[in-house]
Amino acid sequence: MPATPFVGEIFMFAGNFAMNGTALCNGQLLPISQNTALFSLLGTTYGGDGRATFALPNLQGTVPLGQGQSTTGSMYDLGQTAGSATVTLLQTEIPSHNHTLQVAMGTGTTPLTATAVGSLPATTTTNLYSDTAGANFMTPLNVNLNTTTEITGSGFPHNNMQPYLAVTFVVAMQGVFPARS
Repeated sequence: MPATPFVGEIFMFAGNFAMNGTALCNGQLLPISQNTALFSLLGTTYGGDGRATFALPNLQGTVPLGQGQSTTGSMYDLGQTAGSATVTLLQTEIPSHNHTLQVAMGTGTTPLTATAVGSLPATTTTNLYSDTAGANFMTPLNVNLNTTTEITGSGFPHNNMQPYLAVTFVVAMQGVFPARS
């Protein structure tokens, strides 16, 4: 913590508690009557009713982001929250692509080349697949070699969090009142 912080200044702390003169940035409600200087800076940006209470920012499990317009043109308002720790992609969100079906032709009696991706070894004298219905014991494998696979996926969300290190965010409750420029 700086020797004399500004009221409302947020900083990271490697401990698991709020130091004297600070409070955890955990979204807690505070009484306006006991924290008038901080309320005059924060208002109800982070919550509270504005009559008796106001809230501190909640930085638990979130990443701080500067307010204003980003380099991509997106606008971020002070106190705005967004994002998700997990995401379930919809078919409309996945880039258009396909997976070519990879097969190798063979009778099952002659070994296929090493380049035959996903082929079965020739360990049987029975054709594993046939182009004639009812031949041997398997159903026909009538494959167009330009065939693609069907859409797949289980629809479960995947983790969407960037790498992180958990620290404690605290806000100065006491200190120098910042002058507006």
